[in-house]
Amino acid sequence: MHGEYKVPGGKLVVVDLNVRDGLIADFHLAGDFFLEPDDALADIDAAVNGMPATADSAAIAAAVRAALPEGAALLGFTPESVGTAVRRALVTAPGWGDFSWEIIHDKPVSPRMNLALDEVLTTRVGDGRRNPTLRMWEWDESAVVIGSFQSLRNEVDPDGARKHGFDVVRRISGGGAMLMAAGSIVTYSLYVPASLVAGMTFADSYAFLDDWVLQALRSLGIDASYQPLNDIVGPSGKIGGAAQKRLANGGVLHHATLSYDMDGQVMTEVLRIGREKLSDKGTASAAKRVDPLRSQTGLSREAIIARFIETFTNLYGATPSHIADAEYAEAEALVQSKFATDAWLHRVP
Repeated sequence: MHGEYKVPGGKLVVVDLNVRDGLIADFHLAGDFFLEPDDALADIDAAVNGMPATADSAAIAAAVRAALPEGAALLGFTPESVGTAVRRALVTAPGWGDFSWEIIHDKPVSPRMNLALDEVLTTRVGDGRRNPTLRMWEWDESAVVIGSFQSLRNEVDPDGARKHGFDVVRRISGGGAMLMAAGSIVTYSLYVPASLVAGMTFADSYAFLDDWVLQALRSLGIDASYQPLNDIVGPSGKIGGAAQKRLANGGVLHHATLSYDMDGQVMTEVLRIGREKLSDKGTASAAKRVDPLRSQTGLSREAIIARFIETFTNLYGATPSHIADAEYAEAEALVQSKFATDAWLHRVP
C-alpha cells in the first residue's frame, strides 16, 4: 500500500507498507522533508511496523513521537503528518493529481443562488455527475452569510443590515458570519469527493484543501499561513476563513471567503461580534482582526482572482468550465424551496 500527504506549507510525506495478520508490516517513510539525526528515519519505521492496521492517525503519531531520539529535528513534517499518510495508504486515498479538475468563474448571481449552487454542485460531484471543481463566486448584491448553526438574532443587527443594504442568508456549512459587500470579498468553493480527504482528521482536511490558496497568496508577496481550525492569516491579521459541509453521498463542500477590502465601521454596525470571540482572538476590535488583500497587494480584485485561477490550474491541471443550464435550474428551484424561505433563515432564531 502507498500513501502520500502534502503537509500544508511544508513537505511531501510518502509511506509504503503491507498489512499482514492485521498488523502494519514492511513500513518505509520517505519524502522531501528534513530530518536530523539521519538514523531517526529508521526509528520512525520501527515505531510504525507492527502497529494494528486499525490504529488511527493520532495513535500512529504518538508512536512516532515516542520513538524519536532526544533532540530530533523534523523540518517540513510532523509525527501527525506521518499518521495521516499511513491512514491514507490504508484506505488507498487518491491525491489531487488523480482527478480531472474543472474551474468555474461565471456570471454574477444572487447570494442565495450562490449558496444553492454550492449544494447542487457538491451533490453532483458526490454522485459522480460532475468532475471535482473549483468555483470562484460572483454576486450582484451585498449580503451577510451566516453559518448553518448560528443564531440569527445573535449574529446580525437587522437595523444595521437594512441601513447598509445587506440581505441576510444562511449557508449549509458551519462556521461564522461572512460580511460579503459587493466587490469587497474573494470567495471560492471546492466541490470534491470524500476520497480526496480520506484518512485525514476533519481539522487536517481544512488546511489540506486550502494549501493551494496559500501558495497563490505567497506568490503575491503575502506571507500567508493557516491557523487552525479554519483561518487563513497574514502577519497583520486574518485574511479569511473556511467552512465545510460533507454530504451523505460522498460529496464535500469546502469554501472560503477572503477579505479584499473592508469598511470596519460597516462591519461593526451590521455584525454583532461578541466580546468573548474578540477576547479569544486577542484583540479588542473586530475591524483590526482583518487584514484585507487590497492593502497588502495593491492589486485589483480581478487580478487576485486571476492569480488564484492560474495557481490552481498550474498545480492540478484544471480546465475552464461553466455551470450547465440544468445546474442553474436545479439551484433556482432550491432557492425557492429552501434558501429564500423564512424556515431556513430562522432555523436557529
